Amino acid sequence: MARRGRIRIGAALLALALAQGAAAQAPAPVESAPVTPPAATAPATPPAASPPPQAPPAATIQQPGPPPATLVQPAPPGAAPAAPAVAGRPTLIPGSGDTSSVDEVVLPEKPVLILSGTSGWEDGLKNLRAAFGRIEAELARLGIAPTGRPLAVFVQTSDDNFRYDAMVPIAAVPTPAPGVPAEMRFGTTPSGKAYRFVHKGPYDDIDTTYETITTYLDAKDILAKDAFIEEYVNDAADSADPALEINIFVQPR
Repeated sequence: MARRGRIRIGAALLALALAQGAAAQAPAPVESAPVTPPAATAPATPPAASPPPQAPPAATIQQPGPPPATLVQPAPPGAAPAAPAVAGRPTLIPGSGDTSSVDEVVLPEKPVLILSGTSGWEDGLKNLRAAFGRIEAELARLGIAPTGRPLAVFVQTSDDNFRYDAMVPIAAVPTPAPGVPAEMRFGTTPSGKAYRFVHKGPYDDIDTTYETITTYLDAKDILAKDAFIEEYVNDAADSADPALEINIFVQPR
């Protein structure tokens, strides 16, 4: 393979909060108690003051009911954000890969709209993102919804640049196929047996992942096809985005 150039609140806390709330309501009885001593009826006052403290317990008993409902409701909202923002745009292979392992998979054949082009390595991700943007704009014009994450098939590489087929999966190619710009065409994703490697981190550091891939292939004596596939699992702000995740598929000959 050619070298690429580059978070629960517990019931105890709620009880404490309620006790503090009750204490906040008790001041009225407490203030009347100090006023009584000057009248020299201090001994009789305490018994009169004792009923008020009994009132808060009643309030405390009535209020513990709502908190459990409050605790149960935040859980579902907390779980929802955990779902990927691209839940409606699945990857070719379900499930997330791991940078410390290699998965043997079978790539499905998916219909796509393709845009071919050439780019230097320094602006590689930038140009690929621009290509994906053009494809999605064309799909929007045609009224076709994207159904998967964008991919790039590197069909030829050199030390200076690379030729690519940028792809965005769709449900199906309309019949008859509508007209598209000359540099675009409808097609399918590469399919068949493949090895999935995962890169997580800046795109600028992806060469390290490719070095790992090369080492693995050599150790397993696997002869790979010259073309390799990158699937962009999430949307990166730029090539230095540490949250970037890419599935790299290598197919054996």
